[in-house]
Amino acid sequence: MKNIFKIIGVVSISILLGLTSCKKDTTSEPAQVNFRLTDGPGQYDNVYVDIQNIKIHSNTGGWQTPPNFNSGVYDLLELNNGLDTFLCSIDLPAGKISQIRLMLGDNNSVVVDGTTHSLNTPSGKESGVKLNLHEEFTAGVSYTVWLDFDAGKSVVETGNMSYNLKPVIRAFSGLTDGKLKGVVQPMSTDPVVYAVQGTDTLSAIPNSNGYFMMCGLGGAYDVHVVPNDTSYQTATFNGVQVNYGQINDLGSIQLQQ
Repeated sequence: MKNIFKIIGVVSISILLGLTSCKKDTTSEPAQVNFRLTDGPGQYDNVYVDIQNIKIHSNTGGWQTPPNFNSGVYDLLELNNGLDTFLCSIDLPAGKISQIRLMLGDNNSVVVDGTTHSLNTPSGKESGVKLNLHEEFTAGVSYTVWLDFDAGKSVVETGNMSYNLKPVIRAFSGLTDGKLKGVVQPMSTDPVVYAVQGTDTLSAIPNSNGYFMMCGLGGAYDVHVVPNDTSYQTATFNGVQVNYGQINDLGSIQLQQ
């Protein structure tokens, strides 16, 4: 069995735009694009996903594969609330990335109440899981792109304790990344935070200290902090504005009975 990467410690969550900019005035240099994996939460013990490679399509270079990729089995639930892990770096000709394909292997599983179940993967192995980005990258600049693998939406129970993996992934870069964070109390209510924008809903499960962070946001959201303990009330914040490149801090959210 391949090594399972346990993601611990502090990872970069603050600098989301290009980290370096070349001083030379030339369009012949490539754009460096770093890909990182992060996660939307799920109500499981663990969700292990076998990630083998990535393919990137740009309007100037066609399909390309990074020379080095950190393939392996990743526990997605170690990568929420702003945590991520490095997958690869690739130099691309300046231009627009139109599509990304994430290649998956067979060694996928979910742990539910201490029991491990294989995840059947009906798609994503042959042609890859298709992601759209459509962002323009400038020559000589370094960027970061996050692949947000939503564990909660991607694991589908089919009955008789059988599970399928139907990947739900969104891609965003530092150019289109705004953050929303806060601290929810009491954590004994087992709360979940939802950010709703039209028909799109993102979620976060606060950590043991009540801290949560959502990434890749932009625009106005209605935010609902929903306790699992029905003796407490849902806290709602309407029209919360999240701007690209900024962090909107909701501060301390005290749920009321």
